[in-house]
Amino acid sequence: MKKSLLQKLGLLGVVSLLSYTAAVVFSPLAYPGYDWMSQAVSDLSAANAPSLALWNRLSSLYNVCEVLCATLVCVGIQGKKSKLLRVGIYTFVVMEWVSAVGFRMFPLSDSGYAGAFQDKMHLIITALVVTLSIASLTVIIIAGARDKSCRSYGICAGIALGMMLVGALGMKFVPAEYFGIVERFSVFAATGFNAALGIHLFCMKSGN
Repeated sequence: MKKSLLQKLGLLGVVSLLSYTAAVVFSPLAYPGYDWMSQAVSDLSAANAPSLALWNRLSSLYNVCEVLCATLVCVGIQGKKSKLLRVGIYTFVVMEWVSAVGFRMFPLSDSGYAGAFQDKMHLIITALVVTLSIASLTVIIIAGARDKSCRSYGICAGIALGMMLVGALGMKFVPAEYFGIVERFSVFAATGFNAALGIHLFCMKSGN
């Protein structure tokens, strides 16, 4: 079956994931002394990070493709699937916009936490993003459990939420030298789920 332009643009979610992955994997090359096992991903894009220029280049497709994909998913799912699923997806998309705008406006001023105003705002944005992520994924999981036509969305949401929980719990209980490892479960959860939504849009049949 021929895919519509809207469906094809759903693959921008995959492009976003690949751009983000490239930034996470290769930006440390421009950050002398960076230890990916113990340091957060956000250290790579801190305002004074030596890797900031490379991060911006490698992640140039990340935010724009992620937000565009999520917004197109909202358009593509209108009037389809269950109302509960749509509410969950809409909430997830709100989170994507808050994340894309908020973290660009308030990057960390320094690696770790320097206590500056923008660092405090960064934490507030983080808390809001986490709250919206958990709420949206939970709703999507429930929608998948209630309606078998939404099952694949629920499974993907369950994997993403599981990754977030592994990251959140791991950051509290693992030794500091392994903080970066478990933190990456959390940071890839939302981007990975966004890609999954884009793939669902690409594969969606008319009337589903």
